[in-house]
Amino acid sequence: MSSDRYQSPLSERYASREMQYIFSPDFKFRTWRRLWIALAEVEQELGLPVTDEQIAELKEHAEDINYDVARAREKEVRHDVMSHVYAYGQQCPKAKGIIHLGATSCYVGDNTDVIVMREGLLLLRKKLINVIDRLAKFAERHKAQPTLGFTHFQPAQPTSVGKRACLWLQDYLLDLEDLDVCLKGLKLLGSKGTTGTQASFLELFGGDYNKVDRLDPMIAEKMGFDHCVAVSGQTYTRKEDLRVVNVLTGIAVTASKMATDIRLLQHLKEVEEPFEKDQIGSSAMAYKRNPMRSERICALARFVIADSLNPALTASSQWFERTLDDSANKRLSVAEAFLAVDGILDLCINVTGGLVVYPKVIEKHLLAELPFMATENILMDEVAAGGDRQELHEEIRRLSMAAGRVVKEEGGDNDLLSRIAASDRFHQDEETLRKNLDPTRYIGASVHQVERFLEEHVKPVLADNMDALGMEAEISV
Repeated sequence: MSSDRYQSPLSERYASREMQYIFSPDFKFRTWRRLWIALAEVEQELGLPVTDEQIAELKEHAEDINYDVARAREKEVRHDVMSHVYAYGQQCPKAKGIIHLGATSCYVGDNTDVIVMREGLLLLRKKLINVIDRLAKFAERHKAQPTLGFTHFQPAQPTSVGKRACLWLQDYLLDLEDLDVCLKGLKLLGSKGTTGTQASFLELFGGDYNKVDRLDPMIAEKMGFDHCVAVSGQTYTRKEDLRVVNVLTGIAVTASKMATDIRLLQHLKEVEEPFEKDQIGSSAMAYKRNPMRSERICALARFVIADSLNPALTASSQWFERTLDDSANKRLSVAEAFLAVDGILDLCINVTGGLVVYPKVIEKHLLAELPFMATENILMDEVAAGGDRQELHEEIRRLSMAAGRVVKEEGGDNDLLSRIAASDRFHQDEETLRKNLDPTRYIGASVHQVERFLEEHVKPVLADNMDALGMEAEISV
């Protein structure tokens, strides 16, 4: 690694080698050659004078790209596509004359961009499935562990640790749905010509509209796609990039929400992300166990969310059939969104696979607030015994405020149950009241909801994607 110039942290620290290769020059240029072979085959099948010998020669050199020749040529002509056409032709002298026949630069450029995005989405999909799998196991394992619920980060009605994990899970399932819709809808540009009219191909095919109509579907099939876009200018609509990056942004949002919750829970010492045996939490405070991976998820997610404006602004500012102010922005915004989300999901796989729960701390926090939560049940018991609901409600409100002052102003324990037992408006002693403080009485249908959610919504997804499971994530730092 060079130490005297800028290196992208996305490549050096965060994104996987697999995702980096998908967005590498080598993958791009190999795909260009696959597209040129597909075009030559289709043109032959539609009757143009392209020989088997020429196609065989193209296939023979599909992988051994002569980069030195392409680089030298690009310095002369300042055009990347024509430099690679020239380099390919040097290796394939018999096919030289039919490489890129009738096509524009966008034939290889745009079609490759779509293929790259598809491959990136497929890799992210696999990682997303593994996050869902790990969270599902966590939710099942902790479905019955009562924990204090929070609204506005203020103590609220108890839930369960597993039920809270299902809230994260549900968002990941929505992301998976969006990703699958996006994948299904991805279309190649095809070969549309300089302004999308296919004029060059109409000329090549002697005015035969039937052959022109067959061109794009045949290219799509050879490249593993169902369709090409129906109409275009010189490029595919940049709305396609926007749709893809919006899916990536959705994943980033979900991951950041989960990671934020984990950071708050780690502050409470209730749940922790994995912490390696020799990991250092702070250079100054040796005792610290900072939620650094969850924090990194949030940091990368913030980058992706901000980056999502780029494809929107690019798509909205295209002029007529083609303008080039998309190119430099696309190279950065789309690729880096993929690399960042790839890093996010690797972190999510790591974190969700090693979450540590501390039931004793959870119970301590819960029992400190549970007397307040139990007042509704106490109230109902007294009303059932003949008490006046309005009077009892006012008495509980008064006693709760007094107990709250002891906790907040004096740092004392919650003595609400003692106050209720001492009130002449209530008819239960403190021992009876404390017996009713079983946390499982106050989590409602949490366990049932977890079981039903996993059974009806999560397990079918995992069953349909068994071949994607078992993925491990390598975290560089």
